[in-house]
Amino acid sequence: MEKKSITNTAQCLLELWNAGLFSLVWVLFYNGYVFRYKTVSGGLATIAAYLILYNALCSVYKAFRIVSAPVGETLFSQTVAFGVADLAAYAECCLLCHRFVNLLPGAGVAAAQIGGTALILMWSKHYYVTHVPPKRTLLIYGTAVSRQSAADFRRRILEKYGHLFCILELLREEEPEERLKDAIREHDTVLFYEVSVSRRNLLTGLCMTHEKAFYFTPTLADILRQGCSEKHLLDTPLLKYDYAWQGRLPYYFFKRLLDIALSVILLIVALPVMVVTAVAIRREDQGPVFFRQKRCTKGGREFEIIKFRSMREDAEKTGAAMCEENDKRITKVGKIIRASRIDELPQLINILKGDMSFVGPRPERREFIELYSKEIPEFSYRMRVKGGLTGYAQIYGKYNTSAYDKLRLDLVYIENQSLVLDLKILLLTFPIIFRAEATEGFSKETGKLLRQRVNGQRRKGTQAKVVKPDFLAGGNGEPERAVK
Repeated sequence: MEKKSITNTAQCLLELWNAGLFSLVWVLFYNGYVFRYKTVSGGLATIAAYLILYNALCSVYKAFRIVSAPVGETLFSQTVAFGVADLAAYAECCLLCHRFVNLLPGAGVAAAQIGGTALILMWSKHYYVTHVPPKRTLLIYGTAVSRQSAADFRRRILEKYGHLFCILELLREEEPEERLKDAIREHDTVLFYEVSVSRRNLLTGLCMTHEKAFYFTPTLADILRQGCSEKHLLDTPLLKYDYAWQGRLPYYFFKRLLDIALSVILLIVALPVMVVTAVAIRREDQGPVFFRQKRCTKGGREFEIIKFRSMREDAEKTGAAMCEENDKRITKVGKIIRASRIDELPQLINILKGDMSFVGPRPERREFIELYSKEIPEFSYRMRVKGGLTGYAQIYGKYNTSAYDKLRLDLVYIENQSLVLDLKILLLTFPIIFRAEATEGFSKETGKLLRQRVNGQRRKGTQAKVVKPDFLAGGNGEPERAVK
């Protein structure tokens, strides 16, 4: 396939350029400092270790997504990957030499790596866009969503992946079967958006028969199957659900040790920033430095989450409200600390106390849990594990991602949790800090709708009579934005 050949060529060029430049500067300058006797074997071992670390970080950060990701995003991932590998090699050199070695040759190579990587990525993307036309794509949407919701899904896909997909037609799953089958045959790729299981099984079978590429949004049952193991009791295949979050004492013990160690280290490192932030908040409006709010964690237990206050004191004087686009309640200091995620730093205290973990589903307010659970009963499944500062939904979603989609993302984590996955999510959290779209607020219409529903259900004996949105617009219902 031409797409594969372009991607593979670009990946080889990136590896040759970045590893080649490192090898050059290591052999010409650093290797002699470190290995005075076994120069050749020591140099080869260092270069091999560099390649292993560089490729491992590229795998974690998906730094070889040449075609499907924006050039800037891939460039950032590449910079983190070879930057960490460069620093690790420099640290090795300093430790073995027992002194600081000249950093300038390494810094020069890092600059050349960034420049060359940018050129390779831009050339590869340009070549792909000009030589490979987007796939003729059909979007089939389910009865659970409106055509407007399907059109919005199409818009979001094309905004980011218009060079991959050309969505020519939108069809509802209720269309006559022959009409759907004819449409599938006419297209290269099919997107199934919230299509019912029975209809999806029929149509994906047709896609496989004609070797059409297809994508589908999973149901909660699809995700829960990830927590199953195969059993061969008879000659009929069986899957047994394993309740992955139970009976894993070694994992939770080491996860708690990791939480304690990281929170202590980060509190010490971040202390100067936290002091400056506290002074700035206090001086702006003489209000309290911290924002406190009750949240629910594992088993529904409530605790008080702590953040730096980024909104006016009276931000919720009319009741629970979520952050909206261009929200006027955000203070001047608040805009800065929200954009840089500094407002989240006090939650390190929550982690140290054991109220939260670094990785897990974002803890919610009880009123929003009750609201979401009425629409999606499985929403309470998120509280099978301890709430987290960051998690799957924060890495792959946004602040205004729907509650249903956040639930699906969180369940993927719950069914697959491990220390390796936790470390991967922690590593992936770093680039999210620089992704502006991760903090997008709700539209004013959605914000007003959710505010009406939550505050309406609080009033004894009253119900908020508002239109139900598709799959319940999400977020964690807090005026203070969640970590992304």
